Amino acid sequence: MKKFKFIINQSKKEFLTLPDKIQKRFANDLNAICRNKEPFSKFKHLKDSVGIGAVELIENGRPAYRTIYVAKFGDTVFNLHSFTKTTNGVDRQAMDTTKKRYKLMQKEIQLYLYHY
Repeated sequence: MKKFKFIINQSKKEFLTLPDKIQKRFANDLNAICRNKEPFSKFKHLKDSVGIGAVELIENGRPAYRTIYVAKFGDTVFNLHSFTKTTNGVDRQAMDTTKKRYKLMQKEIQLYLYHY
């Protein structure tokens, strides 16, 4: 089973600001992913817009909710960003935040590999 980690404290704070029902749904998805199973929610790969292994969990509605994770590297599922989607199309600010955190995750993985 893989470990789970929020890439930074702000990622955890964002996740905890989601409505309880959505938090539980995404938590169940992330738990399944840690067990190498498919998430229950709809999802979309973000290889081209964020990076290899980045996946967006999707809960549509008004408003819609998203959480973005990476499970491809090592034994950890990294949660990068969670947010309320209020626009149609791509939320540029959310994608910019996610890209920055993806780079942080890459650095963390490199440091880990360097030390072990």
